[in-house]
Amino acid sequence: MASLDSAASVGNDTAPFGEEDGYRRRDFLSIAAVSFGGVAVAGVVVPLVSQMAPSADVLAQSTTEIDISAIAPGQAIKSSFRKQPLFVRNLTPAEIAEANKVSVSSLRDPETLAQRTKEGKTNWLVTLGVCTHLGCVPLGAGEGEVKGELGGYFCPCHGSVYDTAARIRKGPAPRNLEVPDYKFTSDTVIVVG
Repeated sequence: MASLDSAASVGNDTAPFGEEDGYRRRDFLSIAAVSFGGVAVAGVVVPLVSQMAPSADVLAQSTTEIDISAIAPGQAIKSSFRKQPLFVRNLTPAEIAEANKVSVSSLRDPETLAQRTKEGKTNWLVTLGVCTHLGCVPLGAGEGEVKGELGGYFCPCHGSVYDTAARIRKGPAPRNLEVPDYKFTSDTVIVVG
């Protein structure tokens, strides 16, 4: 009888599918099915997400390089950045002094000229040419355009007046003209974006 008990116990240990083994196999099958489903979902989602990435021509428009060597003091140019007008202005020492003379606490959107320009390059003011009221393009960057009573920019749509640092001083615009991210790559070239 002892040998039968030992054979029975050996038989239970080597039985291919016992009650506990059935649960393990079910667990394995569940995990395998979920894993297979996850791989299938990833196989569908990855191409869908990658098609939403910007194309090469869009990435090329994400930065704008501007040669500023031809802009004389007191002049401004219009360019474009991400399909929006961009103003680059070479401020004169008098315009810089006028901007620095203004009490920052009196401004609707308080910023100093130094906060709106790069250190050591305070004469170069780079702003988006979009009025912060309703998105019109202010005048003052082109030759012969009305600069407004403060010598900066004037929005003809609703009369917003910006000073020489492109800060809102009069009219309905709530904020200053936006200064985009930009950097000087040399003394005569800036890259916006």
